Formats: sequence, C-alpha cells, structure tokens
Amino acid sequence: MSEFKYPHLFDPIRLGGQLFRNRIFAAPTGIRCMRADSIYPEEVFQYYRRKAMGGAAAVATGQYMVDAERSAGYPEQICLDRPGVDLPLGKLAFSISRYGAVPVLELSHCGMYANRRSASINDGKSYGDAYGPVEMELGDRIIKPMTEEMIEQTIAKFAQAAANGKRWGYGMIMLHAGHGWFFHQFLSPTTNTRKDKWGGPDIENRARITIATCDAIRKAVGPKFPIEIRISGSECFDGGYDIEEGIKFAKLLDGHVDLIHVSAGNHEVRDSFVITHPSMFIGDGPNVRFAAAIKPHVKTAVATIGALGEAEMMEEIIASGKADVVELARSLIADPDLPNKIRMGREKEINVCLRCLNCFANQQSHGVKYCAVNPESGHEHETLWEPRQSGKKKRVLIAGGGIGGMEAAITAASNGHEVILCEKNDELGGNIRCEKNVPFKHKLDEYLAGQEYKVRKAAIDVRLNTEVTPEYAESLRPDVIIAAMGARPIKPPIPGIDGKNVIGAEYAYIHPETVGDRAVVLGGGLVGLEIALYLAMMGKKITVVEMMDKINDGGNPLHIIGLNIQLRKYGIDLHFKTKAMEINEKGVRCEAEDGDIFFEADNVIYAVGQRPLQEEALALRTCAPEFYMIGDCVVSKNIPAATSVAHDVALNIGRV
Repeated sequence: MSEFKYPHLFDPIRLGGQLFRNRIFAAPTGIRCMRADSIYPEEVFQYYRRKAMGGAAAVATGQYMVDAERSAGYPEQICLDRPGVDLPLGKLAFSISRYGAVPVLELSHCGMYANRRSASINDGKSYGDAYGPVEMELGDRIIKPMTEEMIEQTIAKFAQAAANGKRWGYGMIMLHAGHGWFFHQFLSPTTNTRKDKWGGPDIENRARITIATCDAIRKAVGPKFPIEIRISGSECFDGGYDIEEGIKFAKLLDGHVDLIHVSAGNHEVRDSFVITHPSMFIGDGPNVRFAAAIKPHVKTAVATIGALGEAEMMEEIIASGKADVVELARSLIADPDLPNKIRMGREKEINVCLRCLNCFANQQSHGVKYCAVNPESGHEHETLWEPRQSGKKKRVLIAGGGIGGMEAAITAASNGHEVILCEKNDELGGNIRCEKNVPFKHKLDEYLAGQEYKVRKAAIDVRLNTEVTPEYAESLRPDVIIAAMGARPIKPPIPGIDGKNVIGAEYAYIHPETVGDRAVVLGGGLVGLEIALYLAMMGKKITVVEMMDKINDGGNPLHIIGLNIQLRKYGIDLHFKTKAMEINEKGVRCEAEDGDIFFEADNVIYAVGQRPLQEEALALRTCAPEFYMIGDCVVSKNIPAATSVAHDVALNIGRV
C-alpha cells in the first residue's frame, strides 16, 4: 500500500524482548462463568481467542488471583496457587498466541475486598478474613492489617504467579495496581495510614510494596520478559490522590516495568466508577489526559485506556506522543474485528460501542458479557465455526427496518439469502432515530448509521415508505417473513392527556424547541429519565413523576450509576410513589404518599411504556411458510434483546 491511513497506530512496538504487531491492545475483561472447580469452560477460550483473531496486538485475560487464601473476591475466581490451573491456562495462552497476538496474564489481589459478602454469592455469607494496609471498618466487616510477614508472602506469591505465567506460554505479565485493588489500597493515602516503611504520608513508602513486587517479578521472569503495570493516574474523587501524585508514582515505577498502563478512578467509589468505565454521558477518550500528563516524566512506554475505539483519535494519541499504546476493553467486545477493520479501511463497518455497560451488567448477573450491538458476544463458542452460507437459499421478507430488522437483514444476506427489507418510514433505524440529536446518544446514532451502511452495502432490496400488509406480503411470495414492526408509545388514560400542552417523549426528542421552560415527565424509566436529562441540558426545569418507588433500570443497574450523576448535575426533580391524576393547562395534579401535589408546567411529556405492535405482526403469520416475530413487536425490551434474537433467527433460516 503506497498510502497507509494510520501508520502510527499500526507501527509495531517492542516491549522488553517481545514484539507487538500494532499499538492496539485488548485490555483485561473477565468472565465469571467458571465451573465449581474454578476452571474455564470452552466458551471462555473462544472469547479471548476471538479478540486475537480480530487483530489486537495483545490480549489480556481477566483478573487472576495470586493467593487462594487471601486475594480472591469471590469463590469462582481463578487462583494461580491452586493445583490444576496450569493446563487450562496454558491452553488459553495458546488460543491467543496462535493468531499472532501476545497473550497477557493479569495478576491481581483484592486486598481488603477479598472474601467479601455478596447477596448473589453463598447466601450473603463471608468466606473468610480480608487484609488491607491497616485495620478498618468496611461495611459490617473488620479489615485486618497485613503483617510484614504477610506482605513478604504476598510479594512472593506474585513472583511465583508471574514465573508460572511465563512457563504456561504468556508473553507479558500485567500487574493490576489500580481501581481500588490491593496495590492501590497501599498507594492511596485514604486507605494506607501505616507507620512503618510500607505506608504513611510519603509516597515512596506507600509505593514500596508495588516496586518490590515489580522487582520480584523481574527476578522471576528475567530481564527481557515484558512487565505491564496498570495504575490509576488519579483517583478522581474528593479526598483521593490526583494526577500529581499519579505522576510521582509513575516516576517511581520508571525502569521497573516495560509498560505503564494509565487508567483512572476507583471502582469501589460509586461516582468514580463511571470514570474508570466511562459512561455514555462522557466524551470519547476522557482519561487520555492522565497518560499524557505522565508520559513526559518517564522513559517507560505508556498506555492509555477509557472510551477509545475511534480510529482517527487513536492515531492522533500515538502520533502526538500522548501515549505509546491504546488499550480497548468494551470496544473490542462490541467488535473484536475492530483492529483489522481499521487496518483494511473498513471503519464504517465497525460495531460502535454504545458505552451502555450492558456487557458489564450481564457479567454480574449471568457471568457472561452479552453486548448490546454484538450478537456473537457471549456466544463465540457457538458462532465461531458456524457456516456463513446456509444449506438452502430462501426469499426473506423483513417487515420493519429498526434495530432488529436491520440486524436480521444483514445476517440473512450474509448467509446467502435473498432479502427484501421494508420500512414504512422514510429512513432505516426505527423509532429510536428520534434520539439522533441527543449528545449522550451520539454513539447510538453512529451504530445505526453503521448498520444502515452494512445494509446498503449488502445485496439487500431496501424499500422505504413501504408498509407490509398481508396483501403486499403475499404479492412478494416470500419463503420467510420476519416481523420486526416494533412498538408504539402508550398514551396513559389520564384526564387531560389530550391537551395541547401534552406530548409524547418521541415528539419531545424530535422537537425539543417546542417544550417550554418547565416540564413534567410522566414515567421514571430510562425513556422518561433520558428525555428529562436531554431537556434539562437545554436549560429547562424538569420534574419526573413515577408511580414506582425507584428508577426502572431495564435490567442494567450500571447504566443508572452514570445517569444518576447527570440527574443530580442538572437538578432534575424526581418524585417516586407519585401518580398523575389530572392534567390541565397549568400542569399536573398528582397523588403522593403525603397527599395531593400540583406541579406547574408549560408542558407534560408522557413516557410510560410501549405497546408492542403484535396484531399488525400477527396479521402476516399465514403469508409465508416460515414466520418469525422479533424485537419489540413481541414484547418491548431493549437493544440487546432485539439484536441477539434477530441475529439468531436469521442465522437459523435455511437449516430446514
């Protein structure tokens, strides 16, 4: 190629004696679907292998614990000092390296969060003691202080785990020293007030255990074997250390490791969680500034992470010297082929991460990362070797060009079927296109645009402004009909709901300029809260009324963390256990626990749910030999549900 668009991003880098094929590293992301004996099942090997196939230069495992007695946070975590872990972890390393990526073993220790109680684990019972820098109360537990002997034992555990990792076939060791875990607990002045050489006001003492561990690992793995360390450049909360302290820590690490991986925040501090894992309410690459601040002060290579994935931004980060490596986590879950697609000039085909945290929420509830926009995520072991051409080519009619309809069309066309995609409106994307101008939904609009690009590029007959009636469907003589007609907003039966000052959330998204200075939103689900936030960002005073006693998170409580921060920031007034009883031209009369209350408003916006278009979909059920209903026309859910069902239904066509 005479011209290469991203020369810096795809310039190989050498760390220690190891060559990495480009500057895109797959950051650690774990899976909790282990067996009772803490050994990975087959799907985990395929999860990491898939990233290596996609072109990442390095693929890091999730956290592995170095001490079965004192380091694990929950019982399923793999502990490297338990017998029997060598063969599966060796297999995992080989699964990654066979595709040219360097397998990276992440070593960690939960410290004072070890053996903790969880409502979902062991009926809330604690599994044992936890040790931190000092004695402290943590919830209803007493954390015990680590003795000098325990500290030396822990350092030795890390060194032995690193030596084993090298022997098992890993090409780099990553030491996790950020995000509130063990080494971070020693580094932070808020948790380490020891009086000996391992703590106190001097950062040299608080960093001593980390430096000593790096040196012990170096001795165990040899001078040319690369060591990466992950740190929080800043804790990003009141009372925590800032970037100046992060720079001092990095300078102490300089020369002891081969790559300083600069993250941010503390996952145990709620408002800091969305900095460590940037939410959709934060712009691209918000934590690059921490790596850029550290880079001039060290000779060691520096990596950055956090809401990265856009090719031009990543190229600029490397080219400008802000960092030497970009590490991606959720972006490679959304699309593990991202590196290869960028290299081949196919950026428009990348599945854009929505930063909705659906993957993380599913890991907590199901042990597996199911992505909102990548239907293969969590199913890599099932889909990796599936044939891309079906056994029997069929004529497929898809009624509805929303999220589910587009995914079904793309999948069916890729399997060789003749696909006709009909959408009754004048653009693809469905009702959710009404949110395209919302600042915190720009990634959603990018995703929809990417899906539309794939539809247009494929051999799909797209028919806009076309409603699929039974007569129209029969005239096309399809072998298969997929009904993806979606849902429509429910208009609640409240006196005054038809007033001129009352509108639906969809209309408010499209025409925010018609909403007055004060508005009441009926409905405290995601639709109601997000339209409330959008209008509040435009300077309007918003009140939200919800009948239930809390926010309906739609099955994704982690998204609510970031949303709640924004709701507080923009002063949105939330009223739970409050029912709208009557609307008039001046506002809404509601019934609350303490009696009636009247909220003055220029406009009232309803966002109380969706009615699936079931009857319209069922009218097509006899118009083809095969018939499927997918997405919101079955039951109104969310993007992940629509995407995954659409993909799997379309993939199954032609099997019989």
